Amino acid sequence: MSAAGPAWSVGEKIEGRRLPPITRLQLIKYAGASGDYNPIHLVDEDAKRAGLPGVIAHGMLTAAMLASPFSPYLEHGYIREMRVRFSKPVYVGDELHIGGRVSGAEVLQTGNLYTFEVRAERGEETVASGTVGFLVYRAENDRG
Repeated sequence: MSAAGPAWSVGEKIEGRRLPPITRLQLIKYAGASGDYNPIHLVDEDAKRAGLPGVIAHGMLTAAMLASPFSPYLEHGYIREMRVRFSKPVYVGDELHIGGRVSGAEVLQTGNLYTFEVRAERGEETVASGTVGFLVYRAENDRG
């Protein structure tokens, strides 16, 4: 990585992250921040009535976790687009590993757009996967 910002190569793996276990407090805080008070995220009895073994994490919370490896680079750019597919519910106590690899790179007028395939895994199971497009701003001395 240069002072101007990160430069990734197609095929390169991104540094994975093992996240701490999902907690009820985390779900309560996310409900408050997002306004999503669906009881399947907060009340075991309601989750069980919906056919679940217990409360599940909000899908958008899981999506945010998929974006977490890019946090260290936000001073150099931003997530321009993100697509997520949820394949399994995430439960209280689940420990997720977030990882991925660079699947594309494109030079744009505004900077370099990198595409990443990302996934969230619980053990050997993938619970969410998708793509992230991260735009690294063009360095000041590269601007015409």
